[in-house]
Amino acid sequence: MSTQLSATPNGQGSNDAPRGLTAAEVTARRAAGQGNTLRLATSRTYADIIRSNVLNLINIVLFSIGAVMVAIGRVGDAVTSVGLILFNILIGIVQEIRAKQQLDKIALLTRPRVSVTRDGSEQTIQPEDLVVGDVVLVRPGDQFVVDGALGGGKIEADESLLTGESDPVHKQVGDEILSGSFCISGAGWYETTRVGADSFANKLTANARQFTISFTPLQREVNLLLRLLILLALIIGFLVLLGALLSGVPFVRQVQMAAVIAGLVPNGLFFMVILSYALGAVRIVRQGALVQQTNAVESLANVTVLCTDKTGTLTANRIQFHDAHPVGVEANALKRMLGIFARSAAGANKTAEALIAGLPGEKRAVVDEVPFSSALKWSALAFDLPDMKGVYALGAPENLRDHIELDAAARERIAALTDQGLRVLVFGQNAAVTTLHDDAGEPSLPRLTPLGIISLSDELRPQLKETLEGFLKGGVALKIISGDNPNTVAALAKQAGLTGDFKTVSGGALDAMTGAEFAQIVHETTIFGRITPQQKERIVDALRAQNHYVAMIGDGVNDVLSLKKANLGIAMESGSSATRSVADMILLGDSFGALPAAFSEGQRIVAGMKDIFSLFLVRVGYAALLIIGIAVIGVGFPFIPKQNALLVLFGVGVPTLGLALWAKPSQLPTGGLLRQISHFVLPAMLSIFFVGTLVYVTTFTVTTLRTIEVPVTPEAIAQFEEFTGIFEEMDARTFALEAATLTAQTALTVFTTFAGLALILFVEPPTRWFEGGDVYSGDLRPTLLAGALLIGFCAIVLIEPARAFFEMVALPFIVYAALAGVTLVWMLLLRGAWRGRWLERFLKLEG
Repeated sequence: MSTQLSATPNGQGSNDAPRGLTAAEVTARRAAGQGNTLRLATSRTYADIIRSNVLNLINIVLFSIGAVMVAIGRVGDAVTSVGLILFNILIGIVQEIRAKQQLDKIALLTRPRVSVTRDGSEQTIQPEDLVVGDVVLVRPGDQFVVDGALGGGKIEADESLLTGESDPVHKQVGDEILSGSFCISGAGWYETTRVGADSFANKLTANARQFTISFTPLQREVNLLLRLLILLALIIGFLVLLGALLSGVPFVRQVQMAAVIAGLVPNGLFFMVILSYALGAVRIVRQGALVQQTNAVESLANVTVLCTDKTGTLTANRIQFHDAHPVGVEANALKRMLGIFARSAAGANKTAEALIAGLPGEKRAVVDEVPFSSALKWSALAFDLPDMKGVYALGAPENLRDHIELDAAARERIAALTDQGLRVLVFGQNAAVTTLHDDAGEPSLPRLTPLGIISLSDELRPQLKETLEGFLKGGVALKIISGDNPNTVAALAKQAGLTGDFKTVSGGALDAMTGAEFAQIVHETTIFGRITPQQKERIVDALRAQNHYVAMIGDGVNDVLSLKKANLGIAMESGSSATRSVADMILLGDSFGALPAAFSEGQRIVAGMKDIFSLFLVRVGYAALLIIGIAVIGVGFPFIPKQNALLVLFGVGVPTLGLALWAKPSQLPTGGLLRQISHFVLPAMLSIFFVGTLVYVTTFTVTTLRTIEVPVTPEAIAQFEEFTGIFEEMDARTFALEAATLTAQTALTVFTTFAGLALILFVEPPTRWFEGGDVYSGDLRPTLLAGALLIGFCAIVLIEPARAFFEMVALPFIVYAALAGVTLVWMLLLRGAWRGRWLERFLKLEG
């Protein structure tokens, strides 16, 4: 182990790593079971997906009812009751498996690569190729994927994923390295000691990229709705089935009632949410964004505040040396000292790389070092050489002001360079000191003599201006949070198209504020400069405490804490592995161009779900009221399972699929989705219940009174028993009541199907005439779909085998015409109720 290798790019580091293992040693150790062979789970397993889609409460109840139906010979009822559920389950499983496969591909793309020394040369390998005893090189932003002990260099590690503590942890030679942490600053190498199942690598994945449930507002409302409907179904089911038992209703009818009542819980909503997310993810992948959380697309549409880092996010992080302005030294001497300083540092960050590329110099031996970190915002080296002796420091003027005194001319130059949007650093020296740490090992910087002012330039990312304009027009507030000087950030923000007067604040000023003052400044300020990672996290916390939905865009390890705290974390593809691993969305090619498309997709999802919610809630609401109302009147039960399946298929099954596919982006509702759709849902639900009850009771009464002639003969009774599957002794009176019930159910099924198809026109108005319950759409596709479904339903009603399968009786033409007329009158009344806000006025809710 004699060959020395640099731990920094281009041979510019000072921490010499050993030769590492040979290829033969690696093979032997892997054969001995010392390889990092643990399979990392990046998403739910296939078994988990199938289990969650199949084994939920409502599915189990419906499957049980279906099994009972099969046992008593009602196979048709079982097929129609469980068939739609099986269809939803199948689609849900397929879509989630596609999402899993996509997430796994993303994990392969974004997982860290590891630099090791083997056979005396640096190699880049996959984490699973590591073995015990490997020598791993460490640089800022690197992720520790296995455990080990630091063998060279000094680093600061972020162990917040393991401990929850955000303070950086200083690591020196001999200290333990834990997988699941990240290198914040410094450079060096460590020797692996625990790999595979013995290390924290699986915990790293669990914290960084594992499938987690972080609910969006839409998902929370779906979950609330489903819980309420489960409760409603339990109450109605208990009362109705108890009454059926006491009144001696045949067991077949009791099972049918149970199936219809269980169907009040719209499992199709799960399917529609999954489908909407999948469609959105597929669309924005084409625009250049990879989704790591399936709900991230919808989440973006809820954003009220967009926080973004500057360097590497707003700018391309292609930093270039601009100029060196000497203070008390010759220009060439300053440039050479800077070149030596940059080349001698253990870790070459973007600033050091720019100085190396733009300035002459060579690597020199260093006796002490404080690497750059986002917390300090300066770095320092100590030399003990004849021509370069003492401490040299390079950093932000604000952070070195307690150690270096600048005259008025230097301060004016800094201000002028800052106003141009340039990054400005100061360079200073103390030739009498060669140590940079105190007795406790903490960084300690002496007084410095200024040597020069250094300016660096960067460039804005493509499509940045258009993206920011789009968010601002959409009502999204912008917060730029950077470690640079606030004036530099403000100048770049103006270049990016940010107009008007906006407030700026520095991290130092924030530290001096009380909690209330901090919250107020965060609310009012647009530009935050000289901010530490902990302050970024605190800013995001403050915004969320003010009920904002916060998105954070970042690229560096200093953004990890704030990305984790935000409602939505967005990372650049070129960002550190630490940043990508905790993000919900990754921008491929670092392009902002995908964000407007993703924002639009989120709006499309919510707009589509608004219409879908409306149809589902109307159907569930009127069905529940009809069950209760007809039970109270004492004239049977409104539907049997096959008829209910028909209503679900034509009223919400096929239409909502079309609405999800054809949804258009629109302004998000305020005050919650359920509250917003109540204007549409309540009048429609109540009116269908009232008119449907009249249709049912009228048909039942007329049939019972033999206005609609029903011949009562032994042959008719036998045929009816065969038709319904109820083989019990039946006299003429019982037969007449059963026939009247079936006739009333048929009439009610026809009316509610007509009404459900009419609601498609109202939820997506093709013309201004249909406005009232919802805003004008102008999209003819939902109307054409409703027309096609109407033709299909009429075919079922008119074709004897199809009508018989759904257990509907043939009604006289005059009855069908009357039901169509009743539907038209209902449409006029409902349109008037919406436009006149009758319900709101009655409830005194006009405001």
